[in-house]
Amino acid sequence: MSTSDEELVTDFCVRWADPDPALLASYFTEDAVYHNIPMEPVRGRDAIREFIENFLKGFDGIDFEIHRQVSSGGLVMNERTDTLRKGDTATPLPVMGTFEIVDGKIAAWRDYFDLNTIIAAISG
Repeated sequence: MSTSDEELVTDFCVRWADPDPALLASYFTEDAVYHNIPMEPVRGRDAIREFIENFLKGFDGIDFEIHRQVSSGGLVMNERTDTLRKGDTATPLPVMGTFEIVDGKIAAWRDYFDLNTIIAAISG
């Protein structure tokens, strides 16, 4: 049974609650681009895995709550709140995400959010 693009993205988002960087990176194509819009893009599956590993050093996990999600022709977009968990602290981050899917893998992922919220979560 094949997974739809929308199901792939939903499953990927769920995996961040108890994150495994290697598993998360396996959702990407070899030449994928991950771009948190306030920062520089990360290119390639190995670089994405390394970025995820380093980013998660500051958090126990991230709960993605998808509010709305639409899918059309290899493009999935979702509006969500990512709650960054660190010890007893939970920081909600409103996000708009865009995923380009090619052959059942994420070829591009762009997230739009306020970087100051993440900085406060890491330093708090």
